[in-house]
Amino acid sequence: MAASALLASLVSLGGCSAWSDGPGYYWQSMAGHLAVMREARPIRELLAQPGIDPALRHKLEQVIEIRRFASAELALPANGSYTEYADLKRPFVVWNVFATPELSMKLQEWCFPVAGCVTYRGYYDRQDAERFAAKLRAEGFEAFVRGVPAYSTLGWFDDPVLNTFVRYHDGELARLVFHELAHQVLYVKGDSTFNESFATAVEQAGLERWLAAREAASRDPALRSEWQRFAERREQFLALLKRYRGALEAAYASPASDDEKRASKREIFASLRRDYVALKEQWGGYAGYDRWFAQPLTNAHLASVATYTEQVPAFRALLAQQGDDLPAFYAAARRLGELPKADRERALAALAPQVPLMSQAGQTPQAGQTPQAGQTPQAAQVQRPASLPAAPPATPALTLLSPKLGR
Repeated sequence: MAASALLASLVSLGGCSAWSDGPGYYWQSMAGHLAVMREARPIRELLAQPGIDPALRHKLEQVIEIRRFASAELALPANGSYTEYADLKRPFVVWNVFATPELSMKLQEWCFPVAGCVTYRGYYDRQDAERFAAKLRAEGFEAFVRGVPAYSTLGWFDDPVLNTFVRYHDGELARLVFHELAHQVLYVKGDSTFNESFATAVEQAGLERWLAAREAASRDPALRSEWQRFAERREQFLALLKRYRGALEAAYASPASDDEKRASKREIFASLRRDYVALKEQWGGYAGYDRWFAQPLTNAHLASVATYTEQVPAFRALLAQQGDDLPAFYAAARRLGELPKADRERALAALAPQVPLMSQAGQTPQAGQTPQAGQTPQAAQVQRPASLPAAPPATPALTLLSPKLGR
């Protein structure tokens, strides 16, 4: 395959860069991906081996069923993706770097001609990611390194199942496969929010149908109930992050001095940590998101979450508009993808459900004020770019937010 085609296939692992960086970044992207592919083995061949670990056998059998469901019931591509397994002997396949200015929630972008621009940059070696993050910090940015369990090559390669996610909860495993296959259905150059929101909407709809089918076949609601508990915790955690993202946006948009904004920022992050502790108590001590707080909190932590969730409600509304018919939904989304970006965003904004400016749960803190523990500053009240709709919290893509991603 030509180098340009290979580069195009790697865009959603978080890898794009200015050409001024030289060939090193592109080489690590190509070599890293090819190394992953070399480890891939057909799942059915592995299952035929008598010595395979029983727990891995169970998960690979689940993958076969999930993969069949994806194509037969969700109209997702019927190809070789997720029919092979690779053990990379590391916790993540790539590490993404996100960065913002000190007093802004705007993520940096990196671009190249084939793939367009994305708001993160991926490395197959964690130390390479950490070195790049350190370079950004030296330039005055805030940087955040996040491990990623999976990425899509948009159909250029048959993406394998990886050890980095194969042992997830069955519902989480299904959700990830549906999400990554959705990238093969539709990808719009240079629009990460559109691409990830579309894939997240597909994964949500797919998971709802998959859980219903599993429950109907087994007559056992346990899987759905377990998944709902897991998803509710994640929804609450994501809502917490989005509320505090709104508080930071309000502080940075205020006429206060930079020193006053820095003081507000410190108070906001301290309050976020307190509210997370309170949320854990509500969960009975569940600590699945503790590692997200392992690094010092930065703007980039919170800004990166929004990329995958902003337009999900609009896509869910579009699916309902198409009578919950997935092929019709895919066609409608493709038509949106063909529009100029400004027109595409206006169309999605018109589809998005409206949310109230004030919630009974609390009020948006004024710029320079910190939400008290237990309050819920509403991101819907915070000034947003005119092209983006205010939206209620939605389930994020697994590649950005999961209790198992080791933040």
